[in-house]
Amino acid sequence: MKILVAGGAGFIGSHLCHRLINNGQTVICVDNFITGQKENLTSLLNNPHFSLIEQDVCAPLDFEVHQIYHLASPASPLHYQKNPVLTIRSNTIGTLNLLELAKKNNAKILFASTSEIYGNPQKHPQDESYFGNVNPVGPRSCYDESKRCAESIFSAYHKECEVNIRIARIFNTYGPNMHLNDGRAVSNFIVSALQNDILSINGDGEQTRSFMYIDDLIDGLLKLMKAEITSPVNLGNPKEITIKQLAADILGLTKSKSKIIYKPMPQDDPVRRKPDISKAVKILNWKPTVSLETGLKKTIEYFRLTLKSG
Repeated sequence: MKILVAGGAGFIGSHLCHRLINNGQTVICVDNFITGQKENLTSLLNNPHFSLIEQDVCAPLDFEVHQIYHLASPASPLHYQKNPVLTIRSNTIGTLNLLELAKKNNAKILFASTSEIYGNPQKHPQDESYFGNVNPVGPRSCYDESKRCAESIFSAYHKECEVNIRIARIFNTYGPNMHLNDGRAVSNFIVSALQNDILSINGDGEQTRSFMYIDDLIDGLLKLMKAEITSPVNLGNPKEITIKQLAADILGLTKSKSKIIYKPMPQDDPVRRKPDISKAVKILNWKPTVSLETGLKKTIEYFRLTLKSG
């Protein structure tokens, strides 16, 4: 099977490329390297079943493929707030281009949506029926709203053009291949802790997230692609933790001497986030299996080696 992974040099995309190649597939990776890193794919570059093409998904695409994974978008607040127009274009024009390619090839296509479509949720935990609480003109809206728009575009192509779609609403994910300057809590805390720098927590640290290790997410994406469901599916770890506790856990695992300081909460930052994954459990027979401690240890080792080599 020939599979296109758009955004395949990024954090999630690179893990997906490796897994697909290990499963015996032929993979075409398309990435513009705005946030993706070629280093994430080093071990695949000489593989005859893997090809890497530097291209923006907002440009016309013409490949013969059987499946498409659309992961082409900046994903951390640091990156998408730096490039808001690019982020919107990736999730609108890029989405249209990839759906047209799927339509032309009669290919199955999966969209990497996000828990951010729920905004700062007023429902807890969040299930797929919740419409969200999003500020359409806030600093996060370039990402939140363009992902919501992309889901609408996917649904329209399915209804009008009979494109075989999948929509994964991905909750906070972490693991190796994250940027050193990713800008999200896990990577920020680990890098600071390893360097004995100050850990900065937004707000009072009592806000919650639910962190999923990358291997669990890739399992979920592969199962979703195989499943017969065209409506959105949450993929996340339902074990909720405060940001303050996450920082404490990372300090303990790294044996760091770092101090913690508290900064003002950014505008529209979600106060609580926890996925309801009952749909994924029932339909995909999927749930996360990697504990936070195990995942953090693997991620800490990755960043330790990256800091030494860099």
